[in-house]
Amino acid sequence: MITVHHLDTSRSQRILWLLEELGLPYEIKRYQRNRQTRLAPPELKAIHPMGKSPVITDGGVTVAESGAIVEYLVETYGDKGTGDCAALQPRQGTPEYRECRFWMHFAEGSLMNWLVMKLVFTSIPTQPMPFFVRPIARKLCEQVQLKLIDPNLATAMAYMEQHLATHAWFSGEQMTMADFQMSFAVEAALSRAANAGRYPALMAYKKKMNARPAYQRAIGKGGPVMMSA
Repeated sequence: MITVHHLDTSRSQRILWLLEELGLPYEIKRYQRNRQTRLAPPELKAIHPMGKSPVITDGGVTVAESGAIVEYLVETYGDKGTGDCAALQPRQGTPEYRECRFWMHFAEGSLMNWLVMKLVFTSIPTQPMPFFVRPIARKLCEQVQLKLIDPNLATAMAYMEQHLATHAWFSGEQMTMADFQMSFAVEAALSRAANAGRYPALMAYKKKMNARPAYQRAIGKGGPVMMSA
């Protein structure tokens, strides 16, 4: 039996979606973030030394990092996919294979770092600090966002928008494992975009993803993807 060590409002939601699409039996072991720090609890380190989520256990196998988990599940159980999930790993050497590998790395390598920085620099001015420091912190965070974070996010968003304007899914006309890896990044990017309406193709992709019965089942079991503001 596959066990998903699931942290609320985290990347592990995309693992639940993949498992639901494949129709695999699994169980969820839940962990709650620290209310003050929003960090994962120390109990996760008993599963994997990094103490992060997602982590899965499958018999005697433990796999951490969502990209590695997606690859493991598709390589091990991908033949159970049917319909538009029948080819989650495109045939090697094809354009779809190259697109799939690119977006698998883009999600965390080129996009999520900026989204995490956006979250951090937005939240810093709201943290406890001496009153005379707050205006300085706010100004510094605004400048970092304006000159560094926001331009890089805008470039990534525009690139995704351009790509999805001519592709049904991230790798082409067929859903692949790249869509599961990109799902959390898409949700996070649109939730933190100042004017998400500028990205109609990206919004349409999110709507299509959210409408899938397997996605809705995953949300029902794992909870919301994004934390409340």
